[in-house]
Amino acid sequence: MFTHHFKYALKILFRNRSLVFWTFAFPLILATFFHMAFSNITESEKLDIINIAIVNDQEFRENQEFRTAFKQLGDKNNKNRLFQVNYTTEKKAKELLADDKIIGYLKLINKEPKLTFNYSGIYQTIFKYVSDEISQTSKIIYYLSEEETKKQIKNGDIQINAQAIYANVMEMVDEKDVKLKNISNDHLDYVMIEFYTLIAMTCMYGGLLGMFSINQNLANMSNKGKRVSIAPIKKSITLVSSLLASYLTQLLGLALLFLYTIFILKVDYGNHILLVILLACIGSFAGLSMGVGIGIQIKSNEQTKTGILIAITMFGCFLSGMFGISMKYIVDQNIPILNKFNPVNMITDGLYSLYYYDILNRYWFNIISLLLFSLIFILLSLIKLRRQKYDSI
Repeated sequence: MFTHHFKYALKILFRNRSLVFWTFAFPLILATFFHMAFSNITESEKLDIINIAIVNDQEFRENQEFRTAFKQLGDKNNKNRLFQVNYTTEKKAKELLADDKIIGYLKLINKEPKLTFNYSGIYQTIFKYVSDEISQTSKIIYYLSEEETKKQIKNGDIQINAQAIYANVMEMVDEKDVKLKNISNDHLDYVMIEFYTLIAMTCMYGGLLGMFSINQNLANMSNKGKRVSIAPIKKSITLVSSLLASYLTQLLGLALLFLYTIFILKVDYGNHILLVILLACIGSFAGLSMGVGIGIQIKSNEQTKTGILIAITMFGCFLSGMFGISMKYIVDQNIPILNKFNPVNMITDGLYSLYYYDILNRYWFNIISLLLFSLIFILLSLIKLRRQKYDSI
């Protein structure tokens, strides 16, 4: 019975021309436009050494983590260095920024980095990410140092061995800490963020399939839903088979997009292609869950629901940088809560972290966030479905 309904659901999906277009054709068309628009500027706009300034006051000089990190990232002997660092006063830093000789400057206030820019952009975004990661590392070092000190005291060591504590902590940090990779001189293409948002958008368009499938099982939305409601079979079988068919159809659309962008457009997704695919699969599940949730929660016709879903998806793409790379930074800087709950940003941020960072802490954080996002929509949908009753069919 399950197999029969599954095949039937697949046939219905593939006979819907509108869904076929949005699932299979539209992402490929958009990918082609991106390639045509950006292929000529990719080589000419690889990231150069980024000119920044750091307010070299007493607080910065006493912060070993920030001093060491920026010394390494700005080392002229390092062929992959990221920054040209100007250590100066705040007054001089403001002058350099006003003259556009630097893209921004950093000042430590109570051990927290405060960054000042004239405008937003990819360089400013990278400067912010680096500063945030160093700040997180500093907090890790402080916490680990405190724990190591407690261990020595608990073991009865009256004289605290600061050098031993520092050595142990730095060894742990080397194993756990996030290290930013400066891959710009080799193959960094910052237009990749556009393809990341394209993948995210494709994932979220799985919501159209989920919404269509759920509408096919609701008595107040379709004739099929009326038949399902009175049929002597378990509703869970038809519902699960329909959603599974939708999910597999969406995965097929994603596979087509990956094959097209990798082998035809020659898009480089980095060395973690399997993790990219895993994130896309979970992102598709999040999109499907959102489509099901909107389909169940909103009482309206199918066209209205579809319009709402597309509007939410495109707004999420806008916030995550599809229509302007700098928008992601602006939102992160001014209204970070928006992107924390934006599933499109969860996907792009996860892909972004794979491209730039050596370890996967940030990647797995976004994976977990997407799963929680999906779980919330599924639970809300189940609660709503259990309460649905009809006076007549």
